[in-house]
Amino acid sequence: MARLIMFAVLAVIILASAVFCVSTKRIMRAATALLFVLFGVAGLYFLLDYTFLGATQISIYAGGITMMYVFAIQLVSKRTLQGLSERWFGKHTLLAAFIALVGFAEVLRHAAVSGDALSNEITMETIGKNLMTAEKYGYVLPFEFISLFLLACIIGGLVILNIKKKEESK
Repeated sequence: MARLIMFAVLAVIILASAVFCVSTKRIMRAATALLFVLFGVAGLYFLLDYTFLGATQISIYAGGITMMYVFAIQLVSKRTLQGLSERWFGKHTLLAAFIALVGFAEVLRHAAVSGDALSNEITMETIGKNLMTAEKYGYVLPFEFISLFLLACIIGGLVILNIKKKEESK
């Protein structure tokens, strides 16, 4: 019963933060709401006793990716952000709603067809082996490439920031 209550609390936090993230006009508030969403997802992992995934969610996504977003936001000038406008209703909104409904219907159809979902469950041992192997279907090499790419992005951001500071000091 306690797990169900904890799941409900985490679900409300995740949904409320996600809606706030996409509906606010202030970009730093959106990044903060995204941080709460990522912490909520980590809470769900911990609730399922997937401590490795929960710790990974906190350290990589909530810590690293969110800080990279904040760093990128700080690099963008305020004049660039002021020119942006938001429209809620239009062709794109209706198209996005239609695609979301089709996706939801497909998930429901797949859940009804598959029957016993627990028989197809992937164990934590399988996930761990796939994360740490460089063989076929392994994820070590993609993780390394992504880490190098993120490092290049950070260095590029610092170079851009250094150039802008030199221009402003002249």
